Amino acid sequence: MNKILVVAAHPDDEILGCGGTIKRLIKEGNECYALILSDGTTSRYDSQSKQVEENIKTRLEDSIAASKIIGYKETLFCNFKDNSFDNVDLLSIVKTIEKYISLIEPSIIFTHHYGDLNIDHQIVFKAVQTSTRPMIDCPVKELYCFETLSASEWNFVGGDKFVPNYFVNIENTLADKLSAMKCYNSELRKYPHPRSTEGIETSARRWGTVVGCNFAEAFELIRKVV
Repeated sequence: MNKILVVAAHPDDEILGCGGTIKRLIKEGNECYALILSDGTTSRYDSQSKQVEENIKTRLEDSIAASKIIGYKETLFCNFKDNSFDNVDLLSIVKTIEKYISLIEPSIIFTHHYGDLNIDHQIVFKAVQTSTRPMIDCPVKELYCFETLSASEWNFVGGDKFVPNYFVNIENTLADKLSAMKCYNSELRKYPHPRSTEGIETSARRWGTVVGCNFAEAFELIRKVV
Protein backbone atom coordinates (compact mmCIF):
# COMPACT_ATOMS: atom_id res chain seq x y z
CA MET A 1 0.00 0.00 0.00
CA ASN A 2 1.20 3.49 -0.89
CA LYS A 3 0.23 6.72 0.81
CA ILE A 4 -0.60 9.29 -1.85
CA LEU A 5 -1.03 13.03 -1.46
CA VAL A 6 -2.68 15.36 -3.96
CA VAL A 7 -1.60 18.97 -3.45
CA ALA A 8 -4.08 21.34 -5.09
CA ALA A 9 -4.41 25.10 -5.18
CA HIS A 10 -8.22 25.24 -5.26
CA PRO A 11 -11.18 23.02 -4.40
CA ASP A 12 -12.05 21.03 -7.55
CA ASP A 13 -8.44 20.81 -8.81
CA GLU A 14 -8.07 17.55 -6.86
CA ILE A 15 -10.87 16.09 -9.02
CA LEU A 16 -10.13 17.79 -12.35
CA GLY A 17 -6.47 16.86 -12.28
CA CYS A 18 -6.47 13.28 -11.13
CA GLY A 19 -9.89 12.20 -9.83
CA GLY A 20 -10.09 9.09 -12.00
CA THR A 21 -6.55 8.03 -11.16
CA ILE A 22 -7.02 8.54 -7.43
CA LYS A 23 -10.26 6.53 -7.48
CA ARG A 24 -8.42 3.70 -9.26
CA LEU A 25 -5.50 3.84 -6.81
CA ILE A 26 -7.90 3.67 -3.86
CA LYS A 27 -9.67 0.68 -5.41
CA GLU A 28 -6.26 -0.96 -5.69
CA GLY A 29 -5.73 -0.59 -1.94
CA ASN A 30 -3.81 2.66 -1.62
CA GLU A 31 -4.48 5.40 0.92
CA CYS A 32 -5.06 8.84 -0.60
CA TYR A 33 -5.22 12.34 0.86
CA ALA A 34 -5.97 15.75 -0.65
CA LEU A 35 -4.40 19.00 0.54
CA ILE A 36 -6.27 22.06 -0.76
CA LEU A 37 -4.42 25.28 -0.14
CA SER A 38 -7.04 27.98 -0.79
CA ASP A 39 -10.80 28.51 -0.67
CA GLY A 40 -10.93 29.03 -4.44
CA THR A 41 -13.49 31.80 -4.07
CA THR A 42 -12.26 35.05 -2.51
CA SER A 43 -10.78 36.55 -5.70
CA ARG A 44 -14.19 36.58 -7.38
CA TYR A 45 -15.85 39.04 -5.03
CA ASP A 46 -15.18 42.29 -3.26
CA SER A 47 -13.63 41.52 0.11
CA GLN A 48 -16.63 43.13 1.82
CA SER A 49 -19.20 41.11 -0.10
CA LYS A 50 -21.58 39.05 2.01
CA GLN A 51 -21.33 36.35 -0.66
CA VAL A 52 -17.73 35.55 0.20
CA GLU A 53 -18.34 33.70 3.47
CA GLU A 54 -21.37 31.88 2.08
CA ASN A 55 -19.55 30.76 -1.06
CA ILE A 56 -16.49 29.61 0.88
CA LYS A 57 -18.78 27.45 3.02
CA THR A 58 -20.53 26.05 -0.05
CA ARG A 59 -17.24 25.27 -1.79
CA LEU A 60 -16.02 23.47 1.33
CA GLU A 61 -19.19 21.37 1.46
CA ASP A 62 -18.84 20.60 -2.26
CA SER A 63 -15.28 19.46 -1.70
CA ILE A 64 -16.23 17.12 1.14
CA ALA A 65 -19.02 15.59 -0.97
CA ALA A 66 -16.67 15.10 -3.93
CA SER A 67 -14.04 13.61 -1.63
CA LYS A 68 -16.48 10.96 -0.43
CA ILE A 69 -17.24 9.88 -4.00
CA ILE A 70 -13.57 9.47 -4.85
CA GLY A 71 -12.73 7.91 -1.49
CA TYR A 72 -10.03 10.23 -0.15
CA LYS A 73 -9.16 9.17 3.39
CA GLU A 74 -9.01 12.83 4.35
CA THR A 75 -9.24 16.19 2.61
CA LEU A 76 -7.25 18.89 4.35
CA PHE A 77 -7.90 22.61 3.92
CA CYS A 78 -5.66 25.66 4.29
CA ASN A 79 -6.56 29.35 4.22
CA PHE A 80 -4.35 30.95 1.60
CA LYS A 81 -6.23 33.54 -0.48
CA ASP A 82 -7.46 32.48 -3.90
CA ASN A 83 -5.38 33.71 -6.86
CA SER A 84 -3.10 35.60 -4.49
CA PHE A 85 -0.32 33.09 -3.90
CA ASP A 86 2.11 35.53 -5.53
CA ASN A 87 1.44 37.90 -2.61
CA VAL A 88 2.55 35.29 -0.07
CA ASP A 89 6.12 34.37 0.81
CA LEU A 90 6.88 31.11 -0.99
CA LEU A 91 8.41 29.85 2.25
CA SER A 92 5.01 30.04 3.98
CA ILE A 93 3.47 27.75 1.38
CA VAL A 94 6.49 25.44 1.45
CA LYS A 95 6.33 25.09 5.23
CA THR A 96 2.61 24.33 5.10
CA ILE A 97 3.16 21.56 2.56
CA GLU A 98 6.14 20.23 4.49
CA LYS A 99 3.99 20.03 7.62
CA TYR A 100 1.47 17.75 5.91
CA ILE A 101 4.16 15.68 4.22
CA SER A 102 5.62 15.09 7.67
CA LEU A 103 2.21 14.08 9.06
CA ILE A 104 1.11 11.85 6.17
CA GLU A 105 4.48 10.59 4.90
CA PRO A 106 3.30 10.04 1.32
CA SER A 107 5.48 8.13 -1.10
CA ILE A 108 3.66 9.65 -4.11
CA ILE A 109 2.52 13.23 -4.76
CA PHE A 110 0.34 14.59 -7.55
CA THR A 111 0.23 18.34 -8.08
CA HIS A 112 -0.17 21.11 -10.64
CA HIS A 113 1.90 21.54 -13.77
CA TYR A 114 4.56 24.24 -13.65
CA GLY A 115 3.41 25.74 -16.98
CA ASP A 116 -0.24 26.34 -16.07
CA LEU A 117 -1.76 29.71 -16.90
CA ASN A 118 -3.02 30.08 -13.33
CA ILE A 119 -0.41 31.74 -11.09
CA ASP A 120 -1.52 29.79 -8.01
CA HIS A 121 -0.85 26.53 -9.86
CA GLN A 122 2.65 27.64 -10.84
CA ILE A 123 3.51 28.59 -7.28
CA VAL A 124 2.07 25.38 -5.84
CA PHE A 125 4.34 23.39 -8.14
CA LYS A 126 7.37 25.40 -6.99
CA ALA A 127 6.40 24.91 -3.36
CA VAL A 128 5.87 21.16 -3.80
CA GLN A 129 9.17 20.78 -5.62
CA THR A 130 10.91 22.61 -2.79
CA SER A 131 9.06 20.62 -0.13
CA THR A 132 10.10 17.31 -1.71
CA ARG A 133 13.80 17.94 -2.15
CA PRO A 134 15.25 14.42 -2.49
CA MET A 135 17.11 14.29 0.79
CA ILE A 136 17.60 11.08 2.73
CA ASP A 137 14.63 11.70 5.04
CA CYS A 138 12.14 12.67 2.31
CA PRO A 139 9.39 10.02 2.03
CA VAL A 140 8.27 11.17 -1.45
CA LYS A 141 9.67 8.88 -4.14
CA GLU A 142 7.37 9.82 -7.03
CA LEU A 143 6.26 13.29 -8.09
CA TYR A 144 3.72 13.85 -10.89
CA CYS A 145 2.13 16.93 -12.45
CA PHE A 146 -1.45 16.76 -13.63
CA GLU A 147 -3.35 18.70 -16.26
CA THR A 148 -5.93 21.17 -14.95
CA LEU A 149 -8.52 21.92 -17.60
CA SER A 150 -8.86 25.64 -18.38
CA ALA A 151 -5.38 26.27 -16.96
CA SER A 152 -2.89 23.86 -18.55
CA GLU A 153 -4.13 24.01 -22.14
CA TRP A 154 -4.73 27.78 -22.11
CA ASN A 155 -1.04 28.64 -21.84
CA PHE A 156 -0.43 29.39 -25.51
CA VAL A 157 3.04 30.91 -25.23
CA GLY A 158 6.40 29.91 -23.81
CA GLY A 159 8.13 26.58 -23.59
CA ASP A 160 6.46 25.15 -20.49
CA LYS A 161 3.71 23.21 -22.23
CA PHE A 162 2.01 20.22 -20.64
CA VAL A 163 3.71 17.28 -22.35
CA PRO A 164 2.68 14.11 -20.49
CA ASN A 165 4.81 10.99 -20.28
CA TYR A 166 2.74 8.93 -17.84
CA PHE A 167 -0.83 7.78 -18.47
CA VAL A 168 -3.44 6.02 -16.33
CA ASN A 169 -6.36 4.08 -17.81
CA ILE A 170 -9.53 5.39 -16.13
CA GLU A 171 -12.12 3.46 -18.13
CA ASN A 172 -13.56 2.07 -14.89
CA THR A 173 -13.39 5.30 -12.87
CA LEU A 174 -14.29 8.12 -15.25
CA ALA A 175 -17.93 7.95 -14.11
CA ASP A 176 -16.78 8.50 -10.51
CA LYS A 177 -14.69 11.50 -11.58
CA LEU A 178 -17.65 13.04 -13.37
CA SER A 179 -19.95 12.40 -10.40
CA ALA A 180 -17.44 14.05 -8.08
CA MET A 181 -17.11 17.07 -10.36
CA LYS A 182 -20.88 17.49 -10.37
CA CYS A 183 -20.59 18.22 -6.65
CA TYR A 184 -18.81 21.41 -7.72
CA ASN A 185 -21.84 22.70 -9.57
CA SER A 186 -20.67 26.32 -9.29
CA GLU A 187 -17.43 25.44 -11.09
CA LEU A 188 -18.92 23.54 -14.00
CA ARG A 189 -19.52 25.39 -17.25
CA LYS A 190 -21.49 24.69 -20.41
CA TYR A 191 -19.83 22.85 -23.28
CA PRO A 192 -17.58 23.64 -25.13
CA HIS A 193 -15.88 25.05 -22.03
CA PRO A 194 -13.15 22.56 -21.00
CA ARG A 195 -14.50 22.54 -17.45
CA SER A 196 -17.82 21.04 -18.47
CA THR A 197 -18.72 17.38 -17.98
CA GLU A 198 -18.50 16.92 -21.76
CA GLY A 199 -15.14 18.71 -21.81
CA ILE A 200 -13.76 16.50 -19.05
CA GLU A 201 -14.92 13.37 -20.84
CA THR A 202 -13.52 14.64 -24.14
CA SER A 203 -10.12 15.23 -22.53
CA ALA A 204 -10.11 11.70 -21.06
CA ARG A 205 -11.10 10.26 -24.41
CA ARG A 206 -8.37 12.24 -26.17
CA TRP A 207 -5.63 10.98 -23.82
CA GLY A 208 -7.06 7.48 -24.17
CA THR A 209 -6.56 7.63 -27.94
CA VAL A 210 -2.93 8.59 -27.35
CA VAL A 211 -2.21 5.38 -25.43
CA GLY A 212 -4.73 2.90 -26.84
CA CYS A 213 -7.57 2.85 -24.34
CA ASN A 214 -10.99 4.43 -24.12
CA PHE A 215 -10.29 6.97 -21.37
CA ALA A 216 -7.10 8.07 -19.63
CA GLU A 217 -5.63 10.77 -17.42
CA ALA A 218 -2.25 12.18 -18.37
CA PHE A 219 0.65 13.27 -16.16
CA GLU A 220 4.20 14.51 -16.39
CA LEU A 221 6.55 12.47 -14.24
CA ILE A 222 8.98 14.86 -12.57
CA ARG A 223 10.95 12.38 -10.49
CA LYS A 224 10.80 8.73 -9.50
CA VAL A 225 13.21 7.00 -7.14
CA VAL A 226 13.27 3.19 -7.04
